Amino acid sequence: MEWLNYHHLRYFWAVAKAGGLARAAEKLHVSQPAISEQIRELEEAFGEKLFRREGRNNRLTEAGQIVADYAEEIFALGQELTSAIKQRPGARALRFHVGVSDSLPKLVTNEILKPVFTLPLAVHVICREGKIEDLLAQLAAHRLDLVLSDEPASTSANFRAFTHSLGESGSAFCAEAGLARKLKRGFPGSLNEAPALLPSENTVLRRELEKWFRARDIRPRVLAEFEDLALMKVMAAEGRGFIAVPEIALAEAVRCYGFKLIGLAPDCRIRFHAITADRRIHHPATHAITKNARALMQR
Repeated sequence: MEWLNYHHLRYFWAVAKAGGLARAAEKLHVSQPAISEQIRELEEAFGEKLFRREGRNNRLTEAGQIVADYAEEIFALGQELTSAIKQRPGARALRFHVGVSDSLPKLVTNEILKPVFTLPLAVHVICREGKIEDLLAQLAAHRLDLVLSDEPASTSANFRAFTHSLGESGSAFCAEAGLARKLKRGFPGSLNEAPALLPSENTVLRRELEKWFRARDIRPRVLAEFEDLALMKVMAAEGRGFIAVPEIALAEAVRCYGFKLIGLAPDCRIRFHAITADRRIHHPATHAITKNARALMQR
């Protein structure tokens, strides 16, 4: 087994943060040649150059950026460990890195994450949003503890990911109060030719909505399509058109945006998943999420 020399890593990290040997040497109270030697030995251990010279500055290479990201995590954990053992006031909370697929409605994400903030231990949540492929790559590199998505991990992924079902929800159609009153009469037929604000075509929700519309021969008048579902809700709040949200997020949509319900579509179902790099769930925040989500979606 190869062992990482954390002394070398700390010197490297100091230079990466300071942007140069001189500033790092001044901060660490050591000579520049001493730091250079430590970094050279670390580069030999990795078999990669970690810096490149640009004028008087040291710039990270691609490999150097990866090492710097991990060093940040490693030394933050070390500080967290020290604080926890000494039980000092203000000790760092347990960190929870969660990736959120950009196709997952924000109101649903909020409902899923709520139990993390009521755990008896302090948890510091770091949320990263992006495309599911990018998030799974971060999960594979152990930079995320969990990925939340409305689709399972692809079987073509180049690493072993485990998908845990959180449950499913029907859909709810809603709109600004005036438009909702008009469309509520004769629902769902009233949605035919009605102004609609819909998620973009590459999302699971949009595909399920299209199937639901076709089964009822409904052709809404699509005014706009959105990758940013939060923007879609803001525009809908101004009365521009109706939207569809997962039923589990309806109460929050009403509270946050003042929407009124047009009608429910229990058979237009959206499924939600938690994806981990390990078969077993270890992180206490992930335990809380999976337990609560399943109960939430059975209501």
